[in-house]
Amino acid sequence: MSRKAAEAVCAAAATLPDLDSPAHIRAFITAFYDRLLADPRIAPVFLEVAEIDIRRHLPLICAYWEKLLLGGDAYRRHTMNIHRAVHARRPLTPADFGVWLGHFRAALEEGFSGPQAARARGIAERIAQNMQAQL
Repeated sequence: MSRKAAEAVCAAAATLPDLDSPAHIRAFITAFYDRLLADPRIAPVFLEVAEIDIRRHLPLICAYWEKLLLGGDAYRRHTMNIHRAVHARRPLTPADFGVWLGHFRAALEEGFSGPQAARARGIAERIAQNMQAQL
């Protein structure tokens, strides 16, 4: 990459919002789920196996990430038990976690930058690793 191209990438990243507010987290989660639900490899897990109602699911996921990134207290569900129930219906594979993580990273890189975005990336990687190990 040329120096000029590298400077352009850095300048673009500097103008992207961080995941430092509920509104930014909501925008990120919406972009992330738009990607997930458009992908025929992973959408069936959410729509047919877990049978999520996206209108109810997105606020829950936003509350989850607000808890992790901002210390919010609205999310009070047991994440592993929810995913164990899905796994019992249709085993979640390393490929599923790879697709999930790939969309997470892509949505993050396309629209967000900063310390909280970097923190979210690390948390997502640990979530994928831990869930695979515990299911």
